[in-house]
Amino acid sequence: MERSQVSTARAPAAIGPYAQAVVAGEWVFCSGQIAIDPATGALVGEGDVAQQTRRVLENLAAVLEAAGSGLAEAVKTTVYLVDMQDFAAVNEVYGSFFAAGSVPARATVAVAALPRGARVEIDAIAWRGGGA
Repeated sequence: MERSQVSTARAPAAIGPYAQAVVAGEWVFCSGQIAIDPATGALVGEGDVAQQTRRVLENLAAVLEAAGSGLAEAVKTTVYLVDMQDFAAVNEVYGSFFAAGSVPARATVAVAALPRGARVEIDAIAWRGGGA
């Protein structure tokens, strides 16, 4: 199976030994994104999980687009939260990024901490449909 790494300046660079995403055949496997502004490298929305979720999904969309896919082609996401009290706020923003009828399967997991003090991280698996 053909396999390639994806990298785009429209999302933050990996902060460890991993790719922003890997394309394997018609599938895109995205690493988790946190709320880092790719232009500044700074965490955005400190203390504001809704603002962080928006930035996370914008970053994830940029990685998927660089891979020849998009949020509409996402089939599975995992949401990592440091505080399950943030679930409703994250859900509200998350829902605004996906059209009704095309939401992916999802798991939400509570974690002790995330890199850079982020409150939310999201990863994804998406279909490329033989795209770019």
